[in-house]
Amino acid sequence: RAMQMVAASKLRRAQAAAEAARPYATQMDKVLGNIAAAIGGLDTAPRLLRGSGSDNVHLLLVCTAERGLCGPFNTAIVRLARERATSLTAAGKEVKFFCVGRKGYDQLRRLYGKQIIEMVDLRAARTLSFEHAEMIAEKVIARFEKFEFDVCTLLFSRFRSVIAQIPTAQQIIPPVFDAKATDALGGAAYEFEPEAEDILRDLLPRNVAVQILRALLENAASFYGAQMSAMDNATRNAGDMIRKQTLFYNRTRQAMITKELIEIISGAEALRS
Repeated sequence: RAMQMVAASKLRRAQAAAEAARPYATQMDKVLGNIAAAIGGLDTAPRLLRGSGSDNVHLLLVCTAERGLCGPFNTAIVRLARERATSLTAAGKEVKFFCVGRKGYDQLRRLYGKQIIEMVDLRAARTLSFEHAEMIAEKVIARFEKFEFDVCTLLFSRFRSVIAQIPTAQQIIPPVFDAKATDALGGAAYEFEPEAEDILRDLLPRNVAVQILRALLENAASFYGAQMSAMDNATRNAGDMIRKQTLFYNRTRQAMITKELIEIISGAEALRS
């Protein structure tokens, strides 16, 4: 019950942070989608936008929690990562893992220990901020620039409600923009200053960090929601167990008292006879 109350108090702040990050991340995708629509097919487009020209090596950026006692929250994300890795391997692709969070790392290393290239532990972070996401984004982009992978997919749990957290996979390198976002220009012609390539060269790395920050904040809200539900279920199960054990104890005690009374009465009847 105490952990449920603590999770409920932290959930409010985590949910507010996750909901505040959604409009910024969505609008960033729309802006980049509009700009990328104009130069997406050009050779001068930044490599983060056009990709490496191949999709043979996939990096799965798996974001989970640092702690447990949250029901199936971490397991659901890891299950999605395993399913994605299995399908990619079956298609002849090479799969690598970048783990953010100790719980996901502990589960994935049992099957994919040799494929995990890096793990980031955020246990020391009391409050998640853009600096944490930027640090992770820099590590991922540096590996992309070294041609260590072709496609990067971000896996996290999107917060919907206290009882509903949705494991989500989002490709962030090269980015996949919503088709509706590219239609927001309405056929108008825009001139960019500086050039669109220069804008994308600055904004694309920031977009990777923004999407990772959104995933971390969504994960935090989902974690506290899942922990709140798990602790509530644990409290109910403990109450049911206590009631069953109390009933069993009372019945056993009553049976022993009845047995002793029968023995006393039987002894008294024997003495009389």
